[in-house]
Amino acid sequence: MGHAGAWRAVEEAGIAVDEIIGTSIGALVGACVSAGSPWRTLYQQARSLSKPDIVALNRWALLLNGIRQPSVFQAEPLRSYIAAILPASEYSELRIPMSMNAVDLETGRMVWFGAGGRTDVPLVDAIYASCALPLFYPPAAWNGSYFVDGGVLDGLPISRAAERGATRIIAIDVGAGEVKDSEDTVSKGLVAIHHRTLEINGWARKRQELANWTGPELIYVRPNFESYSTFDFGQTEYFLDEGYRATRDALIAAGLAGALPDEPPGPRASAAG
Repeated sequence: MGHAGAWRAVEEAGIAVDEIIGTSIGALVGACVSAGSPWRTLYQQARSLSKPDIVALNRWALLLNGIRQPSVFQAEPLRSYIAAILPASEYSELRIPMSMNAVDLETGRMVWFGAGGRTDVPLVDAIYASCALPLFYPPAAWNGSYFVDGGVLDGLPISRAAERGATRIIAIDVGAGEVKDSEDTVSKGLVAIHHRTLEINGWARKRQELANWTGPELIYVRPNFESYSTFDFGQTEYFLDEGYRATRDALIAAGLAGALPDEPPGPRASAAG
């Protein structure tokens, strides 16, 4: 949802985007943008999204042998949602070159789909693969290979953008921050603990890459999502507003304000713990 707010700021600033690179939910939002969805459409989709749209418990995981199940959620609701809101079914229908990453569960290597990468995996399946957060969703299966969320190895693919020839990168970082309430995490059980360990690893990789960055001009956008979880469906307006605000401020600081309004329209939603 923060990505939708970010895209609004980019659109309003009149910035021409030559290519989009997305990871996890950023792959879905990026593909929608690439296929022609304006920010107003993204906002409508975000506001209408409810938990049952993408979350259905895998009841087999609750049984005695449930520990052997691939995930706690079923794949089909998320995959169906991707297919329903994506205004394209083929890579060739994307108006802006777009790529997304996933991790091969066998080799541990990053795999890129779309522009500059593989196109043998259908677009919807590639997006699902990039969103298949381990333990939450089952890996994406294709021709004997299994893929999980690209954020496992790279949740902010700025190096990929540089490899693709970017001269300016607008990087939207909606991932978890450095610190999170450990008592709250532990109280939510093994899934939350597992997720938090992924977040810690991801944060460390991003900090190191940003600290050592020598690539093209980088406009780093970090919305304030520190107090929220991946599946917090009750703060949609805050996510949209904060994604917009953070991106707008970063573009203004970089001298790319363009046609942005002098002030963001309307008050920002307040954060809740």
